[in-house]
Amino acid sequence: MFILQPIGRVSSPYKDTQDIPKGLGAKHEAEGVLEIQPEFEAGLTDIEGFSHLIIIWVFDRSQGFELLSTPPSDNRPHGVFATRSPRRPNPIGLTVVELLRREGPRLHVRGVDMLDGTPILDIKPYLSSVAMESLRRGWLQEAEVRRDK
Repeated sequence: MFILQPIGRVSSPYKDTQDIPKGLGAKHEAEGVLEIQPEFEAGLTDIEGFSHLIIIWVFDRSQGFELLSTPPSDNRPHGVFATRSPRRPNPIGLTVVELLRREGPRLHVRGVDMLDGTPILDIKPYLSSVAMESLRRGWLQEAEVRRDK
């Protein structure tokens, strides 16, 4: 067992899970602020050079988990590890955001899909060597094809 300590909180326009865009074609364009605790501010040194960040956070208002569930973007059940469901054995979320600017311990970002006050566990620069044409989207791509028919 290990204990995780939040390094900050998300300031987001989303107060309720129903407000967060979900499903096929959902656009995550909302702006928010990652408010990092002062004792971790030195860890933000040189972060301004990155256009996008990976935010690792906690589904702190989710309870329990389901190994199979039907997401809003499909009418078929899928395994929790093939979805972005908050009902997970370990309620950890991951979001890629665009870094707009830094103001001390506050990172202004675009692309938040977290509730206001969500605890942040870690931040990493987004680096990918996977070419877009090599990415596969699994059941999401199949659901989009069914939807468009």
